Amino acid sequence: MGDKTETGAGGCLCGAVRFQAAGEPVVTGHCHCSDCRRHNGGPVVTLVIFPADKVRFTVGERKIYQSSPGFGRAFCGQCGTPLTIESEKHDPPNIEFHISTFDDPDAYVPSLHWYHSRRLAWFDVADDLPRYHGLNRDGEEQYRHGAATKGLPGYNFPES
Repeated sequence: MGDKTETGAGGCLCGAVRFQAAGEPVVTGHCHCSDCRRHNGGPVVTLVIFPADKVRFTVGERKIYQSSPGFGRAFCGQCGTPLTIESEKHDPPNIEFHISTFDDPDAYVPSLHWYHSRRLAWFDVADDLPRYHGLNRDGEEQYRHGAATKGLPGYNFPES
């Protein structure tokens, strides 16, 4: 991604909650775990992670649902837009943003897949990124590189 020093901004659907995140994110990736899927309502969630000290909420207050001990999932109390995943367990503290809440989500390019082995059986992303069983911490090795299949049954990718 290079040396991104500008500030990314975003917010919820109705505009009641706005935020700014400064500098380079820790990582951007696709998460396939069931908690993220349920929080977002989609088959995969793309998250952009920033150090908590680089984040400011500039308008409104987010509501936080404690989804498990030490983990909060924030959303707008007015329109319901899922915004962040926040944990007291990270050191240093990070805030994970749903990529589509940014005004310019194209500025953040995913580099991996977390919990890929937990994905919905009928869903995969056709990219060439590394896939991990978990969070890719402590040197976890990728278990595959690239999509699990060559597409949906009955569909063949065009040759490049």
